[in-house]
Amino acid sequence: MHRPGTAAPPRTTAPAAPAGPLGRVRGTFRARVAGDPTGAPGWVREIAVVGGREGWFDPSGVVWAVHGGLTTLVGGLVALLGQAAHPLALAGVQGHSNYREDPWARLAGTARWLAVCTFGSAELAERDCARVRGMHRRVRGTTADGRAYSAGDPQLLRWVHLAFTDAFLAAHRELGADLAPRFGPRWADAYVRDWARTARALGAGDLPGSEAELAEALAGFAPVLEPVPADLRRFLLAPPGLSRPEVPFYAGLSGAADLLLSPVVAPLAGAPGRSARGPRQRLRLAATRAQLRALRAVTGREPWEQAGRFRTGTGPRPDWL
Repeated sequence: MHRPGTAAPPRTTAPAAPAGPLGRVRGTFRARVAGDPTGAPGWVREIAVVGGREGWFDPSGVVWAVHGGLTTLVGGLVALLGQAAHPLALAGVQGHSNYREDPWARLAGTARWLAVCTFGSAELAERDCARVRGMHRRVRGTTADGRAYSAGDPQLLRWVHLAFTDAFLAAHRELGADLAPRFGPRWADAYVRDWARTARALGAGDLPGSEAELAEALAGFAPVLEPVPADLRRFLLAPPGLSRPEVPFYAGLSGAADLLLSPVVAPLAGAPGRSARGPRQRLRLAATRAQLRALRAVTGREPWEQAGRFRTGTGPRPDWL
């Protein structure tokens, strides 16, 4: 047995893929979000063993609480729709990504960064942010109408962070557990303030420290935002490669995502956004909450959080480690 904070011993066999009907559901889900049906590729095992116990975020804090839930599945969709409203951010993705050919690989890559920064050690989080900064240096070009873009532009990084933070906050507030009993009525301010650390590590600045400042910062981008292309919206809300059982489940997530977009972005994405809250919309969100509860009953705590809790001494050694 090795201790957290030390290098993992060489693995002689890969962890077994899940078996049985429920195991297959877990395997399919984890292959989508982690790129591996076991849910424990190398980067997840590193969360358990690389670096000391201290990470960027407290295991008992609000960032772990928000990102440890399955509301991140909907938050991720909301974030992508929001980020796509910025024409230069969209140009970078379209010009330097194979997301249309393999959208699940892009999802797994984003999930890796989110999980490592949230649950990993400070050393591992900084290492992964350095990896992302290196990728950003290669993403630069000019749009068809002559506007230059660079993924390392602090203003573009700021927009991506704002859209991400707003999306994950909205998804948890509508679909997740009430965090006020644990963190107080201003828990959202704490999330906005704490999660900004990751954006600073990537090179962004002038970041909000409260929910009110987040809304103000989003509104400040309104003059440069443009409508999300209809074909991209269709692609994000119904990507190719879904199995027959996955289609209705994903439709439930995307239906909720349409109802969680910021009022700044919703009209540009052709979505009702958070201003629509009639009986029909409330029923849609209730159905998605039920979907996520059912999925959590099947999957249990995700391997990346298990890894983080083992390293920090707040959870047992995972079976797969």
